[in-house]
Amino acid sequence: MDLFHAAAEEERRRAAPLAARMRPETLDEIVGQDHLIGPGTPLRRAIEADRVPSCIFYGPPGCGKTTLARVIAKVTKAHFVTINAVTSGVADIRQAVQEAKERLGMYGARTIAFIDEIHRFNRSQQDALLPAVEDGIVTLIGATTENPFFSVNRPLLSRCRIFQLQPLDEDAVREVVRRALADEVRGLGRMGVDIEGDALDYLVHTSNGDVRIALNTLEFCAVTAETSADGVRRIRLQDVQGALQRRHVPFAKDDEHYDVTSCFIKSMRGSDPQATLYWLARLIYAGEDVAYIARRIMIHAAEDVGLADPQALVVASSAALAVERVGLPEARIILAQAALYIALAPKSNSVIAGIDSAMKAVEEHPLEPPPPAMRDAHYEGAERLGAGVGYLYPHDYPGHWVEQQYLPDNLKDAVFYSPSSQGQEPSLWNKLEERRARRNPPSPDAV
Repeated sequence: MDLFHAAAEEERRRAAPLAARMRPETLDEIVGQDHLIGPGTPLRRAIEADRVPSCIFYGPPGCGKTTLARVIAKVTKAHFVTINAVTSGVADIRQAVQEAKERLGMYGARTIAFIDEIHRFNRSQQDALLPAVEDGIVTLIGATTENPFFSVNRPLLSRCRIFQLQPLDEDAVREVVRRALADEVRGLGRMGVDIEGDALDYLVHTSNGDVRIALNTLEFCAVTAETSADGVRRIRLQDVQGALQRRHVPFAKDDEHYDVTSCFIKSMRGSDPQATLYWLARLIYAGEDVAYIARRIMIHAAEDVGLADPQALVVASSAALAVERVGLPEARIILAQAALYIALAPKSNSVIAGIDSAMKAVEEHPLEPPPPAMRDAHYEGAERLGAGVGYLYPHDYPGHWVEQQYLPDNLKDAVFYSPSSQGQEPSLWNKLEERRARRNPPSPDAV
């Protein structure tokens, strides 16, 4: 590299954000993820032996996925190429594969292809890469914030090892921030920056394990901080609060979306009002559609409360309508009321158990015709066909109930619904049992 290009590279490095400048260059510089790259772990041994298999690094933003891939690029003797998941088409991928094939055939050199945000790869792109990965022409390293079991094709997924990176804990983020403050080459060491204790605590806590957010916020605070008489740029709590404005809450549609929703649902089902409110807040804070949240509450009003408290579905349905008319931020109150009602209500799953049992009967048993008395008789000639003949109109009988067969013959004794002992459900069932006990005669009486 000549002096001109060296100077240009140095200028580019200086202009890069702090998070990019402080990116670790060796395995030992990486903070956290000891379960994957700690001493003696299989992945670390594979990296050090330059035998990295095709793999996908999966984890939240700012946890080190791209960093780990770049460290591998520095360690490996293989040719390392980067494929852009957004701008690279099938033709670009095929060209990269062809070059890798020639490189392997002519020089015996392996090729590692790194694809950041691999979840953005469409099916055609993934299919174009699959044969090369399967034949060992290319070793694939993908990085994604979304669950690869949702976003990556199964054939490609089956040929890769999945390594899940965890969010960095606060101690790890704190260490990275302190390194940046002390580093005079890549960091802020030459600027004379000092951050107050409560400001550091707030920065670490609100970054939520995302080192990129922590470092870029630190840099913003450093360059905008006032310089004191002793020449020190002091970062105070209000500086960090002003820079962050709002705590970062990562939310991946195909991954954390489902996990947080699952926690919300299970908290309502488990009658835990505190957890219900917390997970509801996580959904709202992450920007989830309030209509989606309202739908989940309605579903679980029927699924988990059901006839133990029939009013639950009324409350949930009213909340859905109110949320649609009101919108955020006030909609959070309506959602909270409905979710808490579900959480506090007595629980019964007899409704969903009943309908699923009936659906199974439809699927597994012969579909016999309806009993003649129950068939539609609202057309001329229906009586000649026997449709509706013998039907007993319940309102003509005491208690507005009369015993007769509604199910087809092959299922006439089937039991799909079994009441629970919770809430109002026993009372509703007992009233039916009382009517049945009368065993009304087949001839109508005056009501």
